[in-house]
Amino acid sequence: MTGTLYLCATPIGNLGDITARVLDTLREVDMIAAEDTRNSIRLLNHFEIRTPMTSYHEYNKVEKAEQIVSWLMEGKSIALITDAGTPAISDPGEVLVGRCLKAGIPVTSLPGCCALITALTLSGLPTRRFCFEGFLPADKKERRFVLEELSRETRTIILYEAPHHLKRTLTELFNELGERRITLCRELTKRFETVFPTTLEGAAAYYEENEPKGEYVLVIEGMNRSILKEREQESWKEISVEEHMRIYEGQGLDRKEAMKKVAADRGVSKREIYQALL
Repeated sequence: MTGTLYLCATPIGNLGDITARVLDTLREVDMIAAEDTRNSIRLLNHFEIRTPMTSYHEYNKVEKAEQIVSWLMEGKSIALITDAGTPAISDPGEVLVGRCLKAGIPVTSLPGCCALITALTLSGLPTRRFCFEGFLPADKKERRFVLEELSRETRTIILYEAPHHLKRTLTELFNELGERRITLCRELTKRFETVFPTTLEGAAAYYEENEPKGEYVLVIEGMNRSILKEREQESWKEISVEEHMRIYEGQGLDRKEAMKKVAADRGVSKREIYQALL
């Protein structure tokens, strides 16, 4: 009989936020896989938990996942914890979960703290629709691609950022997204919790004068849909109506349907397209 992998959410600051279920599980499993055992030992000592630990982090996630899967196949129960928050969110835990599911090993999640959700609820920005990007890529080409993609995102955007990269990221976001509302959150659930609602330009200016401290969650206003639609309509006007028509006729549409599509793309009436073609 195989064991079970338990994804255990740990506090992002205030130790009182850990759940009774997580504490019981951490005491009962055969082993705890921790992102940083030196950090996690303080948490375990605080709650007098003596369960053995093993390291599982970004730099050993592939080979160590295989080892953990083999232990689970032997019937051991293992809890996975990250330094703070929910495992597998911006965390190598996603690799282990994927391997376990592929091997038919039961996986269950014990919900609790998650920095992105905590920040979203405090941001004052729309919460019905949002996207989470985690940390922006370090690779320049991929980073440019992601930023360009986010410039068209209509949902509320959530990012993580380290203090030594914050100034650069805010400048890049302002240059690519333009002026948007943003709420910067740091030290969440801790004594000096800070929630700073401002704009991208205002945030960039503020941190030129004030040194960033601590890990940040950035909650950014999405693109206004009407503005996005206007931009898309304007982009079509860079080509002639005849060229626009050829795009749809080349896809097999008859002339009447192609005219309807072109009119919708450009935000004008079919009559205007007809007149232009004449």
